[in-house]
Amino acid sequence: MSGKRILAHIATLGPLGFAPVAPGTAGSLFAWLLCLVLRPQIWLLLIMAFSIFILGIYAAGEAERRLGEKDSSHIIIDEVAGYMVAIIFLSPTILNLTAALIIFRLFDILKPPPIRYFEQRISGGVGVMFDDVLAGVYTNLVLQVFILIRG
Repeated sequence: MSGKRILAHIATLGPLGFAPVAPGTAGSLFAWLLCLVLRPQIWLLLIMAFSIFILGIYAAGEAERRLGEKDSSHIIIDEVAGYMVAIIFLSPTILNLTAALIIFRLFDILKPPPIRYFEQRISGGVGVMFDDVLAGVYTNLVLQVFILIRG
């Protein structure tokens, strides 16, 4: 298997990106399950999120070329990176991880400003990855505020 083909498989998380319904949710659930099992420390989560973001730029760009479609719904590595950003600095409890999953999916689907703006103006692998990372930042901020208020 060629390196470019491997990158395309990474971008789609193999067959998960071809789920018949809601492949983005399948990618987010994969990230949720991975983090639920690993319960990574903050330093590891930062390394994982950064590494997946960088790898995702190249993988998503190659997958776009192979699939012939800008930001194809089959490309779901961006959901993994975005979800990991969503849970940085949160205690990895099942409640926090699940709340992050739900809120992240809402932000990723609704794309509040300026997420949609960036999604439309940044092309290639960077564009694919960036909007989901922003959705992860929004999610993290909402959860941090909620935790601060809840005390």
